[in-house]
Amino acid sequence: MAGAQGLVLFNRFYQPDIDLDALEVTPRLVLSRSEEMRLPLRWIAMLRRRVTASLAATSGVHTAEDVLKLLFAGADATMMASALLERGPALIGEVETAVEAWLAERDYESVEQMKGSVSQAAVADPEAFERAQYLRTLRSWSTSTRT
Repeated sequence: MAGAQGLVLFNRFYQPDIDLDALEVTPRLVLSRSEEMRLPLRWIAMLRRRVTASLAATSGVHTAEDVLKLLFAGADATMMASALLERGPALIGEVETAVEAWLAERDYESVEQMKGSVSQAAVADPEAFERAQYLRTLRSWSTSTRT
C-alpha cells in the first residue's frame, strides 16, 4: 500500500453517455442503489485485519441497515453521496439515530464493539466471503424476492 493510511472501497466512476440525436458525449449521473453495497461489503470483510489501513465503504450506502452491515464487515466509515443527493442532508441524522437505536436494542455499547465482528477473520466459515456460492445464491432466489 506504499504508506496509505486509508482505503475507499469502491468509489463509483461517473461515466459518460452518448446523445444519439446530437451525437455528442454527455454526462449522465446514475445514482447508486443499496444492492451495490455488496461489493465493498465483501472486500472490506476480506481486508479487515489483513491491512492496517482504515477502510471506508462507498457505493450503495443508503440506509441504517447498509451502514450496520458495512460496520459489521469491518468498515471504519461509510459514505452515502447518492442517498444524500436523493433525500437531502437530514438523512444523516435519521441514519445516525436508527444506528444508535439498533445498537441500544441489542446491548452494544459502541460501534467499536461490533465493528469487524462479521469480517472474514471473525466468522465460522471465512471462505464464504471468497467462494462464489452460486448454487446457494440461486437456491435462495424465488419469485417473491424479486424487486
